[in-house]
Amino acid sequence: MYLSENYSDRKQRKPVALMSMGQQNRNGHPYQVMTHKYMQPIVDIAGCIPLLVPSCFGVEDLDQYLDMADGVYISGAASNIDPALYGQENLTPDKGQDPNRDNMDMALIHAAIERNLPILGVCRGMQELNIALGGDLYQKVHDELHLNDHRENPDDPPELQYGPSHSIDLVKGSWLHGLLGDTITVNSLHGQGINRLGKGLEALAYAEDGLVEAIHMPAAQQFVLGVQWHPEWQANKNPDSVKIFRAFGEACQGFNRAKDQSARSRSKASSF
Repeated sequence: MYLSENYSDRKQRKPVALMSMGQQNRNGHPYQVMTHKYMQPIVDIAGCIPLLVPSCFGVEDLDQYLDMADGVYISGAASNIDPALYGQENLTPDKGQDPNRDNMDMALIHAAIERNLPILGVCRGMQELNIALGGDLYQKVHDELHLNDHRENPDDPPELQYGPSHSIDLVKGSWLHGLLGDTITVNSLHGQGINRLGKGLEALAYAEDGLVEAIHMPAAQQFVLGVQWHPEWQANKNPDSVKIFRAFGEACQGFNRAKDQSARSRSKASSF
């Protein structure tokens, strides 16, 4: 009986957002890293606790990590996804790759969908979601005659790189349209982008040149959103970013409450 009372009386815990880390090599040493800017809005706006998962040890313990999670947040990164995962040769050999993160996130996305965990993917994270579900990418968006150059100027300071770049149109009647409106202005810091959508995915927004800028899974029970821009950059100063991270946080909180209610029910049943 004590366990049941103790469980039901405890303070509602914050939801946990699982985040896979990437590899960087510094002075001959491999590091597992997560950029501060990706975590900040998860804490400040979504109201979640970030749980950082190293990708360098494989996926053997992934289920145990997911048991602690109320949502999955797949961040951007400087590396490109291995094009072999979507049946193409590598057209950007000068760009770094991170096969451990590729392997982790492919497994993570499938497991999160199966568990009905909320998912938010940003930039590389959106592209990973698309590839995990069988889609593919333009490896060089800037070489496609019908598309614009979506890359940032590498010589600019971050304030300019992450500044407003172009507008995107939200698909009318979609839930994201209801959240953000007809058109918003976003930053643009990517050389690759979605070509063919993965199974079960639909576009929620397009850039002026027709490139997919946001995706979701309309048949999924849970919150699933991928965006090609970087809403995490100074998110507190951007009303659209606040809405996105707040929506993700509310989805994680809903999963958290449902999980706690289920645990309370099991605890009460075991006390009789």
